[in-house]
Amino acid sequence: MIVYTIVFGFIIRPRDPAFEGSPWLYALFLFCGVLPWTWFSSSSLESANVLMIHGNLIKKILFPAEILPIVAVSSNLIHFMFGLPILFLFVPIFGKAYTPYIFFLPLVILIQFVFSLGFAFLISSLTVHFRDIKDILANFLTFWFFASPIVYPITFSTIQESNFLRIFLNLNPMTHIMQGYQNCVFFGTLFHWKKLGITFVLAIFLFILGYYIFDRLRDSFPEEV
Repeated sequence: MIVYTIVFGFIIRPRDPAFEGSPWLYALFLFCGVLPWTWFSSSSLESANVLMIHGNLIKKILFPAEILPIVAVSSNLIHFMFGLPILFLFVPIFGKAYTPYIFFLPLVILIQFVFSLGFAFLISSLTVHFRDIKDILANFLTFWFFASPIVYPITFSTIQESNFLRIFLNLNPMTHIMQGYQNCVFFGTLFHWKKLGITFVLAIFLFILGYYIFDRLRDSFPEEV
């Protein structure tokens, strides 16, 4: 995050009016996105390898394999929760004020948890059969990071002037999750409840799909790990 702040905040300088030309406000905005993204990306990368690392547990007949991706996501959620007080501390320090919309933050966290868990079930089960997924995933997450409004706001003029970029970003579920954090903490406004609501429905669908595939492949885990 320090590197992004130096490059985009001090060298390139933030051009969006929301930052008022201040690199420190940009750093706060960046923190609002990097913190939850770290939770998601760390959970995904750990889940991609978790079944193979704990293969000795998988081979035990009574061990519920779904515990492993759940632990991967939940442990990174705990790390995320430890980072929240630091984020909350910097909000008034950098001149932003809290609003009642901060109380909607748990809803955004819940949506990300369901989405991350569904993605973890899907990735962990497929990686057992297709080992290259864990290598491809790291590069895919890097692309996904820059394809989400984390180092830049979605209100950026270049995005607003391009129909393609707006459609592309709106089709990305992490766009609306990241905006949820940014609206609740940085902007102090209500998130776009329709878009985030659709993202929640998508997260539930991904959770059901991920667990279904995980359950279907469960019997093959002991042989493959």
